[in-house]
Amino acid sequence: MSASLADHIYEVASVILFGIGFTTLLLDRNLIKKIIGMNIMDTSVYLFLASMGYITGRTAPIGDGTPPSAENIINPVPAGLVLTGIVVSVSVTALMLALTIRLYRRYGTLDIDQIVTLARKGDEP
Repeated sequence: MSASLADHIYEVASVILFGIGFTTLLLDRNLIKKIIGMNIMDTSVYLFLASMGYITGRTAPIGDGTPPSAENIINPVPAGLVLTGIVVSVSVTALMLALTIRLYRRYGTLDIDQIVTLARKGDEP
């Protein structure tokens, strides 16, 4: 039984999103765009984890009083990892934005190359 690309559309989408975010993170000089690229990468990882954790035909392990059998439920660990990752991602994004605001107030630009140049000029005696 061969799997087609349509069977793995969420995995393919997550890889494409990760590539877009990684390219933005590496090639763009604007700090805000780098933060957006990092968030796109985070989101692609969450999509990948969620797509790997879902199994067609199974239900969530929410109890209704009867003990569920392992063949009928979805593993809750990927969902827990995604929720934890989202919390960490929001915290890291807030920290990155706060540092970006400090850099902008000090150097008056969001271009990483200009910030490095200005910082080196300021460090010379």
